[in-house]
Amino acid sequence: MFEVEFDVLEGLEPYALEEIRVCCGRACSPVALYPGRIRVRFTGDLHVLFRLRSVVAAYLIVTYDVPRPRALLGHQHLTRLLTMLDMVRSLTKPEHYRTLRLSAAGSDSSVMTRLKETLAAHTGLALADDEGDLLIRLRRAASNDGWEVLVRLSPRPLATRAWRVCNWPGALNATLASVMMRLTRPSASDRVLNLACGSGTLLIERLFLAPARLAIGCDPDQQALQCARRNLEAAGFAPIVRLEPWDATSLPLETGSVDVICADLPFGQLIGSHRDNEALYPRLIGEAARVAAPDARMCLLTHEVRLIERVFASCTDVWTPVEIVKVRTGGMTPRIYLMQRTSSPVSQS
Repeated sequence: MFEVEFDVLEGLEPYALEEIRVCCGRACSPVALYPGRIRVRFTGDLHVLFRLRSVVAAYLIVTYDVPRPRALLGHQHLTRLLTMLDMVRSLTKPEHYRTLRLSAAGSDSSVMTRLKETLAAHTGLALADDEGDLLIRLRRAASNDGWEVLVRLSPRPLATRAWRVCNWPGALNATLASVMMRLTRPSASDRVLNLACGSGTLLIERLFLAPARLAIGCDPDQQALQCARRNLEAAGFAPIVRLEPWDATSLPLETGSVDVICADLPFGQLIGSHRDNEALYPRLIGEAARVAAPDARMCLLTHEVRLIERVFASCTDVWTPVEIVKVRTGGMTPRIYLMQRTSSPVSQS
């Protein structure tokens, strides 16, 4: 039996826990839920945890009944720790591990420096000051009785997707995108439209959850579409996705032709401005209502909370809120809005 802790985006803990339960079944037993963290007991193949798409990172935990970290340098405890590191490294190809980082309070102290150097010498990995392939965290146990060592199970966080070969300014966190698309209840019969698709994160995460009858991403920026195509190719979805240079407020689509609409809307900070959004949001949401089929689902992310709620308040006969989720990401607290089309779409005049 292993003790495992997952880092998650604050606000997404219930959705990550649901995925963990579905993925692991009886092999997983929740222990504690904290803001941004989930702790479980797990029995089985640790490779299974690599499939999780709504967690940021997964760590193996070992508790040491010692009063101070200095004791970890003792033969018995050090041997146990090195065995743990070897087991974690065996989960991935050896060449993926080149650097080691120890994250702990007082990491520059003589004891921590000696511990880092000892671990580096035994593993043959170079010490890293920031990002390390083998990431080790040291902290007091929750009971304040002893110390916990957490070792990340993968060389990079699970949120760092292998398909992301092209980065785009303001690109959506992939774990957040995965949760957003799970909220839409994915079905193989869905006709999916990603407005202002950027580098394609929402489309890619949707297609990892389930196939779709139709998947379209639109963005007026040709560079964004080129970036999205590169990521779609890396993910293996390029042949089944249409990328179009469309304006999200004037779509060349038939009325009622889309089952799922999704978008990471501009927050008016990195991209656009609040003044731009005042004009954009009503037009975009109105056009989304036109192309949405009856009972279509729409999932939007934005930090412009007052603005979008004002827009939705003006069209309650068209969009009904299903779920609103506040999440913390990138130092901000945007909200996910899951809406459902409530009336038959009206033909565009």
